[in-house]
Amino acid sequence: MRESEQVSNEELAHEICRVLRRNGRQAFLVGGCVRDRLLGRPVEDFDIATDARPGEVAALFPGCHLVGAHFGVAAVHRGDARVEVATFRSDGPYSDHRRPDSVRFETDPRADALRRDFTINALFLDPATGEILDFAGGRQDLAQGVVRAIGDPAARFAEDHLRLLRAVRFAARLGFTIEPRTATAIQESRQGLLTVAPERTRAELDRILTEGGARPGFEWLNTLGLLDTVLPEVAAMRGVAQPPQFHPEGDVWTHTLLMLGAMENPSLSLAWGILLHDVGKPPTFRVAERIRFDGHATVGARIAVEILTRLRAPGAVVQRVDTLVAEHLRFIDVPRMRESTLRRFLREPHFEELLELHRLDCLSSHRNLGTYEALRRRLGELEAEELRPPPLVRGGDLIAMGYAPGPRFREVLAAVEDAQLESRVSRREEALELARRLLDQNGR
Repeated sequence: MRESEQVSNEELAHEICRVLRRNGRQAFLVGGCVRDRLLGRPVEDFDIATDARPGEVAALFPGCHLVGAHFGVAAVHRGDARVEVATFRSDGPYSDHRRPDSVRFETDPRADALRRDFTINALFLDPATGEILDFAGGRQDLAQGVVRAIGDPAARFAEDHLRLLRAVRFAARLGFTIEPRTATAIQESRQGLLTVAPERTRAELDRILTEGGARPGFEWLNTLGLLDTVLPEVAAMRGVAQPPQFHPEGDVWTHTLLMLGAMENPSLSLAWGILLHDVGKPPTFRVAERIRFDGHATVGARIAVEILTRLRAPGAVVQRVDTLVAEHLRFIDVPRMRESTLRRFLREPHFEELLELHRLDCLSSHRNLGTYEALRRRLGELEAEELRPPPLVRGGDLIAMGYAPGPRFREVLAAVEDAQLESRVSRREEALELARRLLDQNGR
């Protein structure tokens, strides 16, 4: 295989195994790629376990990158393909609850399997023969649909508390249950999540939200007590009643779960926006002539930003979720919007995400999609230039007309654009005359 040759991750993995075997080394596909293949699921990432030491791997695959030499991990690249190759190892204590203080390289794959997190992730596959090595009972757990920690669950979770969330992610994505002893250990270890770096916690939550199974994922988080630990603001939605005429489905938590369950391949920002769109309801709940949540979109946007900032989310995601939560009620005003206001709304950045949130919001409550369908039709009717027509007048034109720049310019230019969007002016001369009249109302 030439260095410049474009290959898939799978092709590269098989080639690496062949090279290692030709040089007298053991080599197996391991972990998620084996699990997903046995389940008949698509496999994109491939990992290899071997008894070759890191130096040997580096010698056999010039240009590979030792991504974790201390832990015996090297990344081999061919074009866009990338495969990680790890030396069999056993681990010492995890004093920082994230990484082992020491590792010992092994020659027996059994030792490597038994230091892993869950039985379904500890399967080895010989790609040449198709033989499966199963030292922890992973095949039976796959067949029964069970997520089970290897060995003592409490010890596995004490090594790395992020495994609590990983257990939930695998159960949710695969549609599995969590073995009772493992579930009990998760509940008893949940406070350990507070010691996990926020960005690692968020990365697991991102995957629970976007890899499929978001609703069962958050149901597991709730059942196991993890929701109160990592997202107490979301846990506060439980039991918060809503006006039945608008929300016959029940409380805020039930409504949010229904939306999570209806998502289809959401972007990261949309998934977080759906989870947090009503996070402002618990603190704004009041009962007047009916249940009310005055200002909950504004309050919710502030809380959403606080949550995502705490979890060290990328700034672009924070900003987009802020907008989704803050503006998710604007659809109520659509029937009364002037044409110019409506077109500005339709051309907002990421409007498609906001519209999808609105659709799921309706489907998970009153089920009235009238506004959604009307906006879909309107988007189909409008050409791009009708949403964003080239301006007929600019600030430089107003200066050329003899007006001094100032705050009034912005208001006048917006008013002229309103007229253009509403087809009250269509020619430059008409727009200039309108601008002159507006400016002269307050003097030059």
